[in-house]
Amino acid sequence: MSEPDIRKIVEEIVGVLHKRGYLGGSDSTPSSRTDWRDGEGSLKPLQNGARTTIGTAGKVFSSDWRKTPEAPASPGSSAVSASSGDEDHSGSGAACPHCDNVSSLSEKDLKELGLDRVAVCKPAKNCSPIARLVDHTLLKPNATQEEIAKLCEEAKAYCFASVCIPPSYVPLSSRLLAGSGVKVCTVIGFPLGSTTSTVKAVEARDAIAGGAEEIDMVLNIGALKSGNDALVLSDIQAVREATRGRVLKVILETSLLSREEKIRACLLSKKAGADFVKTSTGFGGGGATVEDIQLMRETVGPLMGVKASGGIRSADAAQAMVRAGATRLGTSASVAIVTGSEPAPGKY
Repeated sequence: MSEPDIRKIVEEIVGVLHKRGYLGGSDSTPSSRTDWRDGEGSLKPLQNGARTTIGTAGKVFSSDWRKTPEAPASPGSSAVSASSGDEDHSGSGAACPHCDNVSSLSEKDLKELGLDRVAVCKPAKNCSPIARLVDHTLLKPNATQEEIAKLCEEAKAYCFASVCIPPSYVPLSSRLLAGSGVKVCTVIGFPLGSTTSTVKAVEARDAIAGGAEEIDMVLNIGALKSGNDALVLSDIQAVREATRGRVLKVILETSLLSREEKIRACLLSKKAGADFVKTSTGFGGGGATVEDIQLMRETVGPLMGVKASGGIRSADAAQAMVRAGATRLGTSASVAIVTGSEPAPGKY
């Protein structure tokens, strides 16, 4: 079907919607298309000030898509009761659970209304408040499904901010964490950062389609060390465009960079619109240091996130990173950190 044919169909649909009052106009039948289009063929503002437009994919957008509410029926009238299912749950129905303020509903009530992803995280007893800053991480190449499932259960039990797992485990983790309030984070261009911008963007879109809510991408380290800031910037921007509406963290791999390169990497990440800068992959021969966190915080300012990752194995180390300016921690020793127990051997 050609584009003109599609546009014609869409115009006819908009006309019908306007006639029925769903686009904010009156219920009277338009005398012609010029009733809802201006002389140049563009959709003009509707009577209530809203404006309707047609996107390139033929979708109809309006700033006021709801039908104007009718006046409430008087007592004793034959109006349809709220239980009929035809009501417009606008928040004013005193006896309708759908119209109650959600803040007044219990967890059970919310789930009965179909809100199956309501956060119901209940921290374990004696759990450190630092848990909500932790990305509970398992990125080793031989991680099994059983280990990922255990990771998710621990994240729910201790109310960690997210689980950070390989892309192939995103759909599984998303199902296991549904309704918990714990987010699914995955890695892109990992661990080298040397894949092309196109591949990184596609990888990010695929992860989001599988349920990822946060993306940790590795920047192009070689381009940064070559002084090719334009390529580094466009690389991050490509992933940023692919992840709109999701949290994007940029992994710098600080152990491989000079002080000047760390500063440039932070500034480029900020310019590209990333939400966080992150120290390390855990595979680059070094991890987070207090000095690097301080430098990154000073460079990006107070509003951008800073994630310390790599080598954080104790509560003291975690607290030191937070004091230095970290607002997120990536570690596989999460449970030991928040409970004060001895961590298992590991580097991340």
